[in-house]
Amino acid sequence: MNTRAIVQKAEEILAPLLADEGLSLVDIEYKFERGGWVLRVLLDRKGGITLDECARVNREFGQLLDVGNIIPAAYRLEVSSPGLDRPLKNEADFILYTGRQVHIKTTDPVSGRRNFRGSLLGCAEGKIMVKVEGSDVFSIPLAAIRKANLEVEVNRL
Repeated sequence: MNTRAIVQKAEEILAPLLADEGLSLVDIEYKFERGGWVLRVLLDRKGGITLDECARVNREFGQLLDVGNIIPAAYRLEVSSPGLDRPLKNEADFILYTGRQVHIKTTDPVSGRRNFRGSLLGCAEGKIMVKVEGSDVFSIPLAAIRKANLEVEVNRL
């Protein structure tokens, strides 16, 4: 089974557990890193998720994965919150976090750039609008986004 199929099957196994817990899946990835294979799961809910909830899902999901035997190699399961620099994966994420500071990387250049840091102005018709430092506003197609994260905002006194 390839990595995409493993992730898809893992999502199918995880979905009922998350529904029971009232949690939502932010991201899931299965990849080889230093030290071996890792199945990384990011979860959240409105108001946030606790460490105890992550630990409980880790135990229960780990047992379900073992029973399903979908991962052919030894792996490490990591279940956590998305953190302050949470990834933005879909149109709903971009709409929810409109007004926040973001860091966007694109697969191909958009207006001669691949990296954008600025304020997320909105998302509509398959494109996001980002205002970078100064006054430049860029329209970036969702399909062109390789990686997008919220920027950690630090309040300065």
